[in-house]
Amino acid sequence: MKTPDLNCRFCPRLFEFRAQNKDKFPDKFNAPVPSFGDLNAQVLVVGLAPGLKGANFSGRPFTGDYAGDLLYATLLKFGFARGEYARHKDDGLELVDCRVTNAVRCVPPENKPTTDEMNTCRDFLKSEIAAMPNLRTILSLGLISHNAVLKIFGHKISAFKFAHGAHHHLNDRFTLVDSYHCSRYNTQTKRLTTEMFETIFSSLRGV
Repeated sequence: MKTPDLNCRFCPRLFEFRAQNKDKFPDKFNAPVPSFGDLNAQVLVVGLAPGLKGANFSGRPFTGDYAGDLLYATLLKFGFARGEYARHKDDGLELVDCRVTNAVRCVPPENKPTTDEMNTCRDFLKSEIAAMPNLRTILSLGLISHNAVLKIFGHKISAFKFAHGAHHHLNDRFTLVDSYHCSRYNTQTKRLTTEMFETIFSSLRGV
């Protein structure tokens, strides 16, 4: 499986931003954030990119910020995780038949990756999907993740409209499920409520 090394330079702007953050926060991770969970999982959760003071600091997707608080609490509630989430990668939390990653592996300035950066990093996500023999469901958190998955499978974006709760059959094996991203902004504005987010995972469990 193709993964970015910790000193990845494929995206000059992201590399420079990481370097700046290493100077400011030398004790933090500040590198491409690896995926979390077993490659044998049936469910892959795909977010946007590491948060500056979340995954970029902790070195684990969605760990250390509000989005992770909601995501991991929901995974625990629906049996996709066990243990305790404590906002750091050594908290002992384990995922169950689930894996978590991002469409872009490095933190982007203002949480906004460029088109070129998204295109470059998509090769890593494509390789990851190919390396998951039991994968059946891809949960995209947000439009950028949704579009990245569609491009990997060679589908026209216009043919699969992003909508919270939508299920898209990509082929005979894979289903793409859409959710609004569990960011603080989306929850504060009520675009996404806890109940709406939990409904997504309830549908994954078929309950």
